[in-house]
Amino acid sequence: MNDIQIFSNPQFGEIRITISEDDKPMFCLADVCKALEISNVGNVKQRLSEKGIRNMDTLTAGGVQSMTYINEANLYKCIFQSRKPEAEKFQDWVYEEVLPSIRKHGVFATPQTIDNLLADPDNAIKVFQTLKEERQLRQIAEAKIKADAPLVGFANALMTAKTSCLIGELAKIISQNGCSIGQNRLFEWLRDNGYLGKHGERRNIPNQQYVEMGLFEIKKGVRSGNDGVLYETKTPKVTVKGQSYFINKFLNR
Repeated sequence: MNDIQIFSNPQFGEIRITISEDDKPMFCLADVCKALEISNVGNVKQRLSEKGIRNMDTLTAGGVQSMTYINEANLYKCIFQSRKPEAEKFQDWVYEEVLPSIRKHGVFATPQTIDNLLADPDNAIKVFQTLKEERQLRQIAEAKIKADAPLVGFANALMTAKTSCLIGELAKIISQNGCSIGQNRLFEWLRDNGYLGKHGERRNIPNQQYVEMGLFEIKKGVRSGNDGVLYETKTPKVTVKGQSYFINKFLNR
């Protein structure tokens, strides 16, 4: 049975880590998914590289069980799949605290590894090449998480969007998720890009083609003028489909 080392964090709980036959850290998949609040471990496993998956006997409260462990590259793939806002913090904890505590001299330096490096220069080159690849994977993971942050925020905002909203409300959603824009500037952008009319009675009224696309709806009402005459009002509202459409527009600008 493999030696298991447990790393604890108040925010993420316990992560069981062992060492593979080729002296690489392997992370218990169940623990990782629990920390990242990923409920379906089976679905996650299907998306991982088989080369970085090992089943290892692990002592648990219920006795020795075969548990799934994953390598560092697959760990980052798990992080990609998490919608938990703290996923980046989890990655930082693993990389800045967990891995340094089980690595020496920039590699996973078990006694056997050190002997191999001293006795076999070719093996040393292979180890350092692997380290380089791991660091590149980490950098890719960090860049992806930062790039996806606005998208995750937008997705979370849209999850609560069940009805149409005013254009001013859409501006607030966009601003809260990284693209600063006020109501007036959003109206101006929509007019300049042909979504809303520019002049006269059609000013700020959605153009028909975008109503037909399902991006807008027009809420009609009446108001009483100073002369007591009732006037028809038209208020543009952005549908749920339209919110998704414009959020993606601003995300990809």
